[in-house]
Amino acid sequence: MWLLKVTCSSDAWKHSGVEFKTMTDKYQGDCISSKRMPDGTRIMEYKIKDVSDVEAFYDECASLAGFTAYFESF
Repeated sequence: MWLLKVTCSSDAWKHSGVEFKTMTDKYQGDCISSKRMPDGTRIMEYKIKDVSDVEAFYDECASLAGFTAYFESF
């Protein structure tokens, strides 16, 4: 089991939020947390079973301007 944590700025969310939401549908994972901070930063956490899915999800997140991600064993 893997935990993927994704963070983005409010500007990044405005520009790529729809693309990010569409991207999440491709992976077998569950959103376990989604927070919008007072400064507009978004922090989302996904629980993903397959390591190849978490790696691919991570790579796609990194391709979106203003999005950062990391994953760890859950």
